[in-house]
Amino acid sequence: MARATIDDVARLAGVSIKTVSRVANQEPNVRDSTRVKVANAIATLDYKPNQSARSLASRQSFLIGLLYDDQSKYEIPSAGYVINIQSGVMSACKARNYDLLIHPCTYRNKDISKEIDELIRHSRLDGLVLAPPLSDMLPIIDAIEETGVPLARIAPGSNVNQQCVVTTNDRSACANMVNYLVSLGHKRIAFITGHPDHKAVANRYLGYQDGLQENAIALDTELVQSGDNSIKSGEKCAEALLAGKQHPTAIFACNDDMAAGVIRVAHRRGIRVPEKLSVVGFDDIPLAQQVFPALTTTRQPLKAMAKKATELLIRKLRAEPLEAAPTMVESSLVVRESSGKSPAI
Repeated sequence: MARATIDDVARLAGVSIKTVSRVANQEPNVRDSTRVKVANAIATLDYKPNQSARSLASRQSFLIGLLYDDQSKYEIPSAGYVINIQSGVMSACKARNYDLLIHPCTYRNKDISKEIDELIRHSRLDGLVLAPPLSDMLPIIDAIEETGVPLARIAPGSNVNQQCVVTTNDRSACANMVNYLVSLGHKRIAFITGHPDHKAVANRYLGYQDGLQENAIALDTELVQSGDNSIKSGEKCAEALLAGKQHPTAIFACNDDMAAGVIRVAHRRGIRVPEKLSVVGFDDIPLAQQVFPALTTTRQPLKAMAKKATELLIRKLRAEPLEAAPTMVESSLVVRESSGKSPAI
């Protein structure tokens, strides 16, 4: 059976080819009744837009690029984090008939700006979505803006007062986690910071401090260790925190990977979680439910954030009105088995 064309859809729906194109591309200013007729015709004929013809007619590639930090460069990569972002961007692209180009890159590479410039020119991208920590890298942002290609940023921790920016409430969510631990009787609450290049992760440390202050608990810098977002660094920090005679009753790692590393060390040392030590994280990646005991964490809606950022980018590409302020998608506490009452109670 021959593949249905846009002419076939137009004939069946009784509208012009241009109207079919506008409905297929989800453009505004089409009557609801007309949109329904065209959608029914598309479904009946199983019509799939010809991307090449579509690009030639509009002088657009209908291709969006997703740039993120190459996880293969890490000893133990955080695949769950990347998968959530990819899934969100892909969902928004599919709904609006855009294709997605996924491009992992090493942001520490001194030629990163040149790499991105060549990617844009060779792929004819209509727009780019930046995942953290790239979304905070000003040289990368400047290099993209110099090409004139629109971009959207996911979870930047700084310079957020722009269009096509989607953030979450890292700071207040972490203060809320501290409040939760205090409600369980914990006073010696340790914290493991993340990689300094992730500005949003730095806001989580501020939230930890806010939570302590709200509960009249003095900040003890001996209970703070510096990690790099990896499981291995979580293990290293946990070894330092649990080495002394008076170790913390709770450890709050600012991502789930490091929290998993803490649980591994606790198991090796024979410290029962959560009976003797509560462990909590942030992100709620799949690993949070795969470790034992399952991890209490803060669910960062990465998929929803990535989807929203891509939707904003597509609206910008279509010259649709946008709010000047960044979009906030709130994170939320998820209580599981790795947290419990302080053993001091």
